[in-house]
Amino acid sequence: MAKYDAIIIGTGQAGPSLARRMAARGQQVAIVERARFGGTCVNTGCTPTKALVASAYVAHLARRCAEYGVTIAGPVGIDMKQVKARKDSIAGASSKAVEASLRGASNVTVIRGHASFVSAREVTVAGDVLTAERIFINVGGRPSVPPIPGLDRVAHLTSSSILDLDVVPRHLIVVGGSYVGLEFAQMYRRFGSAVTVIETAPRLIGREDPEISDSMRGILEAEDITVHTAARTTGLAQSGTGIVATVEDATGRRTIEGSHLLIAVGRRPNTDDLGLDRAGVAVDRHGYIQVDDTLRTNVAGIWALGECNGRGAFTHTAYNDSEIVGANLLDGETRSTADRIQAYALFTDPPLGRAGMTETEARAAGHNVLVGAMPMEDVSRAYEKGETFGLMKIVVDGDTKAILGAAILGTGGDEAVHCVLDLMYAKAPYTLLQRVMHIHPTVAEFIPSLLEDLQAR
Repeated sequence: MAKYDAIIIGTGQAGPSLARRMAARGQQVAIVERARFGGTCVNTGCTPTKALVASAYVAHLARRCAEYGVTIAGPVGIDMKQVKARKDSIAGASSKAVEASLRGASNVTVIRGHASFVSAREVTVAGDVLTAERIFINVGGRPSVPPIPGLDRVAHLTSSSILDLDVVPRHLIVVGGSYVGLEFAQMYRRFGSAVTVIETAPRLIGREDPEISDSMRGILEAEDITVHTAARTTGLAQSGTGIVATVEDATGRRTIEGSHLLIAVGRRPNTDDLGLDRAGVAVDRHGYIQVDDTLRTNVAGIWALGECNGRGAFTHTAYNDSEIVGANLLDGETRSTADRIQAYALFTDPPLGRAGMTETEARAAGHNVLVGAMPMEDVSRAYEKGETFGLMKIVVDGDTKAILGAAILGTGGDEAVHCVLDLMYAKAPYTLLQRVMHIHPTVAEFIPSLLEDLQAR
């Protein structure tokens, strides 16, 4: 039996940073990885997908070059093998860097294999038993596959396996019209595929306010992506070398034939094979480990960080988890996820930057809601770039003057939204941001303008 001060299961975004912090304080840390170092973000999430999005953007812009007075000889071609090789190189380098940083750290022992709890203080890996007074679970998640009739009899892709494609599908059917599905839908349309999106909910990205959903649909349809909302996929079948999806909506039943099928309907935590029951760790009905606002489980000495705790399925929330736990254990602070403001982005083109509440959420919470909104076509920077799709929106409380949230769907929106997010963390009134002088011409300079024309609606 090998004894450590701490055991960390998983090398996603929370695990390595916490391991290095604890080891720097002289603690002996074992970190266990059964697959690829870096977790979802580095291997099947942010890093590879944003590399693909970049290639797709270049292809799209090249096709539009005549609009900018630029000429190229011949049609724009896609070398999907080279696109994939670029993506693999970027993701591979990131994964290797994570592994190298851990193997090179003093007081950190890297162990390869699958970890499973023996008790609340013991973990077994490849037949060896490790023990520690503190154990941190950072096992991430994986794509969820729903029980669609016929799915088990057809070839299909997930957000992970589609990254292995080195061909451009003739027609990609995407089941799921939320964040992951829409990124892949747009990128493969730009690579040259015909694309159809099927979404069960009445609108795309249903968490967002209706005008954001409507604008996103317009962006996709402008690129000849077919979108079906309020539509259920009731059957799947193989037809020669293709796939036939049966879809039902208010207008009746139809069939859609495609060459490839992507299932993008959500994710599930990697907790079902950890032996959590032997440690007494509680999970909810979806398998997410239950934690308090300091990421502690119901078992003393065990924490859960990252996607597997259900407190956020993002790289930034996972990393913030490690900062909270590290500050509380090592620095004597009292940090909590309760202080965290929801923020994320959808990396379509243009991107959506989101911070805080939507207007719908703010009203449901009982706030006296005031809203400022502006189409991106009125933003000079967007107009000059020829990228005028989308809109900017900010939500404030008319009584307290607190900024409640913002959505910027437009060029640079994933960056500009941080102007709002930072002020929200500072707990400053919206009137402060209203009077800020921003640089012209930028997207961010119009945020004060939004606050000058707030409306109750």
